[in-house]
Amino acid sequence: ISQLIFLSLLLCVIFPNSDQDQIQQCDIIQGSISLPVLVKNGDITLGGLFSLHDMVEEPSLSFTSTPPPTQCTRFNFRTFRWMQTMIFAIKEINREGILLPNITLGYKIYDSCSTPHQALKAAMELMGSENGSMVEGVTQGIGTCHGAVPAVIGDGGSTQSLVVARFLGVYQVPQVSYFSSCACLSDKDQFPAFLRTMPSDFFQVDALVQLVKHFGWTWVGVIAGDDAYGQGGANIFAYKVRKLGACVALHEIIPKNRAQAAISSIISKIRSSGARVILVFAVEQDAAALFDEALREELTGIQWLASEAWSTAAVLSTPKKYHPILQGSMGFAIRRADIPGLQDFLLRLHPLNPDALEDPFLIPFWEEVFQCSLGVHAEGQERNDEGKPPCTGEEELGSVTNIYSDVLQLRISYNVYKAVYAIVHALKAMRSCVKGKGPFPQQTCPDVDNIQPWQLLHYIKQVDYLNSFGDETKFDENGDPAAMYDLVNWQLKPNGKMEFVTIGKFDETTIVGKQKLQIQEQNIMWNGNQTQVPLSVCSSICPPGTRKAIRPHFPICCHDCVVYAIECVRCLPEFWSNDERTACIPKQVEFLSYSDTMGITLTAISLIGSFCTCVVFFIFSWHRNTPIVRANNSELSFLLLFSLTLCFLCSLTFIGRPSEWSCMLRRTAFGITFVLCISCILGKTIVVLMAFRSTIPGSNMMKWFGPAQQKAIITFCTLVQVIICTVWLVVAPPTPRKLMPRESAIVILLCSEGSTVAFALVLSYIGLLACLCLLLAFLARKLPDNFNEARLITFSMLIFCAVWVAFVPAYISSPGKYSTVTEVFAILASSYGLLGCIFAPKCYIILLRSEKNSRKHLMSRGSTDKF
Repeated sequence: ISQLIFLSLLLCVIFPNSDQDQIQQCDIIQGSISLPVLVKNGDITLGGLFSLHDMVEEPSLSFTSTPPPTQCTRFNFRTFRWMQTMIFAIKEINREGILLPNITLGYKIYDSCSTPHQALKAAMELMGSENGSMVEGVTQGIGTCHGAVPAVIGDGGSTQSLVVARFLGVYQVPQVSYFSSCACLSDKDQFPAFLRTMPSDFFQVDALVQLVKHFGWTWVGVIAGDDAYGQGGANIFAYKVRKLGACVALHEIIPKNRAQAAISSIISKIRSSGARVILVFAVEQDAAALFDEALREELTGIQWLASEAWSTAAVLSTPKKYHPILQGSMGFAIRRADIPGLQDFLLRLHPLNPDALEDPFLIPFWEEVFQCSLGVHAEGQERNDEGKPPCTGEEELGSVTNIYSDVLQLRISYNVYKAVYAIVHALKAMRSCVKGKGPFPQQTCPDVDNIQPWQLLHYIKQVDYLNSFGDETKFDENGDPAAMYDLVNWQLKPNGKMEFVTIGKFDETTIVGKQKLQIQEQNIMWNGNQTQVPLSVCSSICPPGTRKAIRPHFPICCHDCVVYAIECVRCLPEFWSNDERTACIPKQVEFLSYSDTMGITLTAISLIGSFCTCVVFFIFSWHRNTPIVRANNSELSFLLLFSLTLCFLCSLTFIGRPSEWSCMLRRTAFGITFVLCISCILGKTIVVLMAFRSTIPGSNMMKWFGPAQQKAIITFCTLVQVIICTVWLVVAPPTPRKLMPRESAIVILLCSEGSTVAFALVLSYIGLLACLCLLLAFLARKLPDNFNEARLITFSMLIFCAVWVAFVPAYISSPGKYSTVTEVFAILASSYGLLGCIFAPKCYIILLRSEKNSRKHLMSRGSTDKF
């Protein structure tokens, strides 16, 4: 049909406010070339678009007379089964009467003949009123078609659906496709009323790329059909494969006219490319044309990857001529289901049945199945009776085996079934709307006696239910279903039949962290009846003693192997020679990690110390009014416990991969927390010493060492360390560094001090306070009292000083990460020494010797050699 005629029809639709003469002219053109239609009246009529024929014979137009009717050729049994599945689903719903009680569904089905022109004209007739005219109305500001079907199921091909979706989108008429998978149809700006039960090619391509990655193929060819489905999917695949790091060996297009010369050129390019794995992203008719030429030119040894459109196509798997080249092929197919009662429904057809006269598609189907002539033809159908004997009327569909009656691979048929039920569930939801709680402006409900397509579209988008097969049916924001595929392998059985064996699955809804693609490799049979994974690379891995050399003007996957020069090349410091001395490999990185045994042990010791400190803090808080706690300056004791907790926790900063922040934090946190701790002990020591000095008659020393002065001492001592650390961080902060000795295969990650002088000042200041504290505690060790805390401080500072004196030579001599281990061990050992020597005896008396926790006992002048 001329594109000019369709353009005229489309203009009448897009500009509905044109004058009456233009609208009448559209009516005349539309009515003069009406298409065959299968109609069953009902309370609600659903539209259907199915490509029952594979092509259209374009007539010669003179532009002086009415064009002849369109001639559709090559009847497609598979698509005819899809159409019958729609009818089956509608009759099943009417018979059960559960979803739509007291409502009868009807249908209005057209043949789009695999052509966008024909699909557009069928869609326009679906939108027409009973007398064939197109009328546009407005309801609540949204254009609708009065007298039209409220929803359309179809079309099959993406190219046809692109045209239909643009047209139906003008009227907000919901379209639910069962086989259109082009990713472009997910664009809701262009196709606002389009939904589908077929997953988008975006997910199929993702599955195919994961398959290529799984088997390590880096040199893959892709051949596409010359339509939106083929080119769109092939382009996405090529982009994702390159992003993966693999290469596309060739990217060719099968012309729509399937000219032998063009396809022969594709076969030659496949042969010369050297690629062993070829993806054919095309409909089954285009794929058949390619494989016919491959057979003619005896192209063998190719592992074919199938797109969903032909991955389970009987038109390719049934003829034995394709078996030698397609055995072992692999592809993704949508999930299948066994629909009870469908096969009997399919076999019910017969031209002598009463309802056969109303079916314009039954006659060409019958004549094609039995290769006979009924002598009756509907307008617009092919007329090719030459050489066909007349039909006897005794033919039975059950006596022949073909793709129409084969219900073992109900995949697209299942999509049609789900599409019908999705619309019906939406109709049910519309009829269940409660007044005052509706989804439309002012919470209104739709008028169920006058269904507006735009309202039905709203409800279809909200559909979410589990069908009788346990599968969930719902649509995402793009109108797409959840993507789940079966990975099928074409295996030739001993009986000579090709079977589709499921060897894996791909589930896009898999939770993060789990593999979307699952494959049972042991069940795969490859091309040529092989069990080994075929190798498809541009260049093989270079053997030892050779290196890769980039091949000019070739993809990155192609290279030559060049023998190494006689002289050796020294690896960079970060690398190490492999065992064959043929390549430089990265050295192993080593640092004190939370995941190794030493890191876990030190972390546990640190956390235990922090916990014990918190327990002591709790004990002292609970017994804060007892003499032993009060006698030892409870405020300083609590501050000391807090600082000890920080000392334990600061050791955790030394564990883990060194970074700029962790290096600065570990040094400064260590210096400040330990000075705070030693300052508290110094304050306690001074208080003990001055307390006994104040007992001398006439002495007023304690007024100079009250609580305010103690806090001032601690603050001043700590502030000095803070200033040192601040200057350190500003002038030359600690930074991460790598030790890369050439004789070692390990890169050691450490923290450099930045400024050795600043680091020495931090340690020296801690040492100065520790020595001063030790000296004062030693002087006060024999002061009379039953419980003299100065002795405990003396013991703790002796341990502290011994640990850090031993630390210096151990730190210098420890290799690699063990220098960090030594530093952490010193921090923990000194912290445990302070905690144990100062607080363990007090906790012992508080918990186990409570009779000694009295003022009388503490003030008694008993023996001073023990407490």
